Amino acid sequence: MGIANEHNLAVPIAGQRLYGVAVRLRRGDPFRKLLGDDWSQVHWYATSTERDRALAEMARKHEYSRAGDAPALIFEKVENLAERRGT
Repeated sequence: MGIANEHNLAVPIAGQRLYGVAVRLRRGDPFRKLLGDDWSQVHWYATSTERDRALAEMARKHEYSRAGDAPALIFEKVENLAERRGT
């Protein structure tokens, strides 16, 4: 049986994941009380194109957003330079 959604995998897919999107909460976000002030998550991708496409999707204003809503998350492009160098 195939995998419906890669993000549901319990074990990452083999291969280098050099390009990432770091996600963190804005200062003053109420979710900080639940997740902690230092919460962050990094999503890794095999290519910069794949990463940029995912970042655009994550950061876009979704159709269910209300007028005046602003994204509550901060997105930042990152690269795994140590893995690229093989160290």
